[in-house]
Amino acid sequence: MNAPSDLSMKSDDVLRVELEVFRRQHRDLDEAIAALEEKGTADQLTIKRLKKQKLRLKDMIALIEDRLTPDIIA
Repeated sequence: MNAPSDLSMKSDDVLRVELEVFRRQHRDLDEAIAALEEKGTADQLTIKRLKKQKLRLKDMIALIEDRLTPDIIA
């Protein structure tokens, strides 16, 4: 994944595309985790790793959204 410091060097269009990709990956991981937990035969270590990956994606999504949302001072 991209380092947060790389965000300042990317255009808004690139960030929007990456945001959609990260959101899709986040949804896919969510579905994969749910499927593994539903089976009941899943390795707990695998599920834990997938959840950590999902959290990293969530953090990247939040960083990109913050970068794309203009600061409004009321």
